[in-house]
Amino acid sequence: MSIGAAVAHGRLPGRVWMYSNYHCNLACTYCLTESAPAVARRELPPTAMIEIGRQARDLGFTDLGVTGGETFLMPAMPELLAELATILPVVALTNGTLFNHRLLARVEPLAGLPVALQISLDHPDPETNDEMRAPRNFRKVATAVPELVRRGVTVRIATTVESLDKTTLERLCTLHRGWGVPDCDHVIRPIVRRGRAATYGLGVRAGQPELPAELTITAEGAFWSPFAPTVRDGKPDTDLLITRTTRPLSVPAHALLRLIEARPPGEDSTLNIR
Repeated sequence: MSIGAAVAHGRLPGRVWMYSNYHCNLACTYCLTESAPAVARRELPPTAMIEIGRQARDLGFTDLGVTGGETFLMPAMPELLAELATILPVVALTNGTLFNHRLLARVEPLAGLPVALQISLDHPDPETNDEMRAPRNFRKVATAVPELVRRGVTVRIATTVESLDKTTLERLCTLHRGWGVPDCDHVIRPIVRRGRAATYGLGVRAGQPELPAELTITAEGAFWSPFAPTVRDGKPDTDLLITRTTRPLSVPAHALLRLIEARPPGEDSTLNIR
């Protein structure tokens, strides 16, 4: 079966993920990649990401995802997202804390393009939100999101939690609705016990059977899922590595498809995470 046919028939998810980098201006308690300011950057050059995007389109994939680290620490990220959007629709994950006036001006051309910025916000109370992330994180996100929406940039909110009661969820939804982000653009997902979350004993255990298969490319190889190329005690995890080869993209794409087709019937992923 071709990659395009596998995507069209739902055998293979349509999005290809790329880890642009691993360093970050924050050091969140549950971070999958132990990202922080001084960690190894493990960057994918913009030229490589554009090449991967084009090959993904040619193979029959339908979407691109960019994650990190903090993606907007990559100097060319606004322009890179605009170029990727000419290839396939793209979602880029960000902590939302770097959007000063200069960066807001640079991302404004993304308005009207098939680009969504997925910004992390875990709790409607600033203190509770910031405990897991960083001081003043809530305030920076609460400032950035309305400014992005006002400029016409599509924003999604990602909430990563161990549990969320109904009242807290409603308060959180009231908050993002007030910023102009609809419920359909609010993603709620569990903490996954990999990376720094595993060090702190947080989240749900997740391996290949639990994680949806989405081809994920890093500077060090191709992985089963964007939740797979994690880092523990400074060392990259390789338990969910598919191939060290990342280009041509057909090599890891077909390797992933073979792994999916080898799974017993009915053995679908059990975590609904995006």
